[in-house]
Amino acid sequence: MFDTILIANRGEIACRIMETTQKMGVRCVAVYSDADAGAKHVQMADMAVHIGGSAPAESYLLGDRIIQAARDTGAQAIHPGYGFLSENPDFVDQVEAAGLTFIGPSGDAIRKMGLKDAAKALMEEAGVPVVPGYHGDNQDPAHLAAAADDIGYPVLIKAVAGGGGKGMRLVEKAADFAAALDSARGEAKTAFGNDAVLVEKFVAKPRHIEVQVFGDGTRAVHLFERDCSLQRRHQKVIEEAPAPGMTQDMRDAMGQAGVRAAEAIGYSGAGTVEFIVDASEGLRPDRFWFMEMNTRLQVEHPVTEAITGVDLVEWQLRVASGEALPAAQEDLTINGHAFEARLYAEDVPKGFLPATGTLTHLSFPDDCRADSGVRSGDVISPWYDPMISKVTVHGPTRAVALARLDRALARTEVAGTVTNLAFLGALTRHKGFASGDVDTGLIGRDIDALIAAADPEPRHWVAAGMVALGVTAGDWATGFTLWEPLVRAVTLAWQDEPVELQMRADGPDRQNWTVGEAQVSALRVGGRWMIDGDPMPETASAGGVVTVFDGYGLAFDIIDPLERAAGAAGDGNLVEAPMPGLVKAVYAEVGQAVAAGDRLAVLEAMKMEHALLAARDGVVAEVLAAAGSQVEAGAALVRLEPEED
Repeated sequence: MFDTILIANRGEIACRIMETTQKMGVRCVAVYSDADAGAKHVQMADMAVHIGGSAPAESYLLGDRIIQAARDTGAQAIHPGYGFLSENPDFVDQVEAAGLTFIGPSGDAIRKMGLKDAAKALMEEAGVPVVPGYHGDNQDPAHLAAAADDIGYPVLIKAVAGGGGKGMRLVEKAADFAAALDSARGEAKTAFGNDAVLVEKFVAKPRHIEVQVFGDGTRAVHLFERDCSLQRRHQKVIEEAPAPGMTQDMRDAMGQAGVRAAEAIGYSGAGTVEFIVDASEGLRPDRFWFMEMNTRLQVEHPVTEAITGVDLVEWQLRVASGEALPAAQEDLTINGHAFEARLYAEDVPKGFLPATGTLTHLSFPDDCRADSGVRSGDVISPWYDPMISKVTVHGPTRAVALARLDRALARTEVAGTVTNLAFLGALTRHKGFASGDVDTGLIGRDIDALIAAADPEPRHWVAAGMVALGVTAGDWATGFTLWEPLVRAVTLAWQDEPVELQMRADGPDRQNWTVGEAQVSALRVGGRWMIDGDPMPETASAGGVVTVFDGYGLAFDIIDPLERAAGAAGDGNLVEAPMPGLVKAVYAEVGQAVAAGDRLAVLEAMKMEHALLAARDGVVAEVLAAAGSQVEAGAALVRLEPEED
């Protein structure tokens, strides 16, 4: 076994690897960028090495610097985590050439699975079923369009070097193919430096079910399946294991296909074989097809660990250090059910726009597993993925596990940035998901109901008002001025809508509040405040914002009565950057006539591209940013001429 390893990653996956590795008595070396100097993974590590600037291209993607850091600290092996260099075969070769061990598969195995078209051909040879489609080298648009006609619409265009939904477009009819192809290629070129695509049949009621495999370079076993069908824009939101409705015949067939795939490429370490499943007639052994293989540890690996009792990171270290597979197939069993929800800093009502901010408060309940790379006080920066945590629960049955997930999310507390917490909670209560009737289109079909935000109740306003006025301590003198009941006022805003609250204190333990037309009483009983008979929720206050931890976190702005609005709301004349990022392209020109919805610029942030559109018809008056510019949130990019009265 190694005595020191370097973790070539950051955030929650670096922290998660350290948790196991340090328990095994192995020292951990962290690497970090400028933005991560005070990050959680740096604090957890036994040693830490600075490797460059905040941008991944200036730090976490610099293989030479990472290898040098391993040499300088005496590490014998490098664990890549996921993302960054984890599936870069050239990096694997560099690690091995330096006399170090790469904790993962060989560069050759990664190359064989790295391009989707070549991987599918290889899987066909290995007897693994693949989706009907065109995976050839001819990238001529006319040839690809003809292939789509032969396959039959709807079809899916996918980047051959893709992942995470990037470079992927659904095409419903032939007339839309050319535009979708251009869009997919452009995004693929930006994300992967490779604009080649493949075309596949789109499955009408698809489920995304994947098999966890583990190999030693010769033999492989599978650790059953995970269902990752609950997706938004091809990105996973909630994963579970095992898959609901799975039959033993189907499980055996998928598991064997996963093992064949791994053994066909001499796979070593943890990997995931992903399948698309046609669930229109239930789960059948003849209705699943290979999509791709992720040659690394998967984000959702905790649900597999929960149902099998296996620590996959421990297995990775043991096999990489030369040990045999820790278990045979017959030794592996399923125990209960598990769910994982991905908690992100993102603005759901604004189309799940990634968000930034300082986490002024972060807390998870004790009865869940929370894999997180951030803590209270940490910053969600624009440089990296905005994941806050993965929340994982386990139960004896699917129903019990789902109820535990619902409870865990309801008791998760986040303040300082907007999150998708309420959206995740809505999913746990979705009737179709609860019954196991899930496919990859569920979120898209029911998106309006899932993102509908409940308005705060009067008791929530009162809780925020009590914190804003500082009257929760309940000193004896609170509530009296010149021997008369004290009346105080405070103005709070919810989603930019201000409301004035009035509080009449009838002593240190009793308050009467007016919220609009509602009358609310607050009474302290046994040292705890009760608001209209319910316990006062937990709260956090920072930077003029009070967050009430009920309804997945309700943030109220404290309005200074002396402040006045500096200006009116936007009138549609100005196109601004919604978040810090890199201006990838500007399509507007001065004097150009544009229509509402026209794409004026593209901003790259949080590893994604965001099209900035004209809010109305008009004429471009000014172009205020150029391609290649790094801009802050709120920066003006394009201005339209004012509308005539």
